[in-house]
Amino acid sequence: MAEIADVFFVDGVRTPFGRAGQKGMYWNTRADDLVVKAMIGLLERNPDVPKDRIDEVAIAATTQQGDQGLTLGRTTALLAGLPQSVPGYAIDRMCAGAMTAVTQVGSAIGFGAYDFAIAGGVEHMGRHPLGADADPNPRFLTEKLVSADALDMGKTAERIHDRFPHLTKERADRFGMRSQHKLQAAYDAGKIQPDLIPVAIKSEAGWGLATRDEGTRPETTMEGLANLKTPFRPHGRVTAGTASPLTDGATVSLLAGGSAVKEFGLKPKMRMVSFAFAGVEPEIMGIGPVPSTEKALRKAGLTIDDIGLFELNEAFAIQVLSLLDHFGIDDDDPRVNQWGGAIAVGHPLAASGVRLMNQLAAQFAERPDVRYGLTAMCVGLGQGGSVIWENPNWKGKK
Repeated sequence: MAEIADVFFVDGVRTPFGRAGQKGMYWNTRADDLVVKAMIGLLERNPDVPKDRIDEVAIAATTQQGDQGLTLGRTTALLAGLPQSVPGYAIDRMCAGAMTAVTQVGSAIGFGAYDFAIAGGVEHMGRHPLGADADPNPRFLTEKLVSADALDMGKTAERIHDRFPHLTKERADRFGMRSQHKLQAAYDAGKIQPDLIPVAIKSEAGWGLATRDEGTRPETTMEGLANLKTPFRPHGRVTAGTASPLTDGATVSLLAGGSAVKEFGLKPKMRMVSFAFAGVEPEIMGIGPVPSTEKALRKAGLTIDDIGLFELNEAFAIQVLSLLDHFGIDDDDPRVNQWGGAIAVGHPLAASGVRLMNQLAAQFAERPDVRYGLTAMCVGLGQGGSVIWENPNWKGKK
C-alpha cells in the first residue's frame, strides 16, 4: 500500500504574455510552440532531472482546437524532446486549467504513482477566442439552468458589484491601477524576468524576441480609469482598466515527490499542502474562490490568518475584492499580489494558474518568515480553485 508522499513544486516558468489578436506579438506563433518553448526552458533549468524519469505531462487549454488541440500534453512532450516513453494528456477547466493540471499530477505523486511530472497550460486567445466553435446544449436556456449571458465574464463581474454595493467602482479602479503600478515596480526590481523564457517571434518587421509582457499599462491613473467605457452594461462599473485583457501565453511547472527530491538532491520551491475546487452560480462565477479557499483551508487544518502571501488571479478587480472582503482583508493588504496581477500582466485562461504559483514561489524565497501561501482563481461557468502551499525556506518552529 502506497503511503501519501510529499508533493513539491520544484520549478516553474512561463513565456512572456502577449496581447491577443493580429496586433499581438504572438499572432504568427503557434499555441503548441509556446508550450514547447516554455517546456524546453524548464528542462534546461533543471538538468539534474533525467528526462526519462518524468512520468506524466499534463497541459491545459480552454479552447482545444487547431494548434491548441490534439492531446497537448503528449504532442508538446514529443516536440520538446522528451523521450517517447513519457506520456501526456490535455485538461480543460477553463481559467483553472494549469491549476488543475498541477493538482491532478500532484495527487498522482502523492499517491506514489509518479516521481516527476510536468504540468502547465496555454491559451492563444488571438487564434482561439473563448468558446470558439462551442455548441452549448440548448437545455441550458430552455430549462433556465444557466442565464444566456453566464459566459459573458464581464456581465458576471457586474453582478458581483450588484451583490456587494459597498465594493464600489472607485475601489475596483484603485485596485486595477495598483496592479499596473506593482507589476512595473516588480519589473524594475528584476522580480519577474527570472522565470520568463524568451520566445522568437515573427512580424511584418521581421524576426524578434519576446522578452517581457506586452500589454502592461504602468502609466494608469485614477483619472484615466474614471473615464473608460463600461462595455458590459450602460453606466456599469467594470471597464478595461479593471478587467484582465485578452492574452496569449504558456506556463509549465515541474513537480516531484519527496523521494525523488531526495534522490536527485533537488531544492524545491514549495510543498503542496491542500487544494480544493468548488462550484457557484455560473452567473456570478467570480465569487468561486471564496468557497474553494474555505474548503482548502479546512482540508489543511488552517485559517485565513495562517496565510502569509496571496496570489489571486485578477480576472476582474471586483472578483478579487469580493474574496478579500469576505475574509476581512484590506483592498491594499501588502500580502496580496505583491507584484501585480492579471489586470496588468494578462490572463491567458488555462495558463494562469502556474503564473500564480511561479510568483508565490519566488516570493517564498525572499520571505523565510512566511510559512503558508495561497494561489486562487475564479473559473468560468461558476467555479473556484485554490491551492495552499508551504514555504520550504520557513525559519519558524518546526
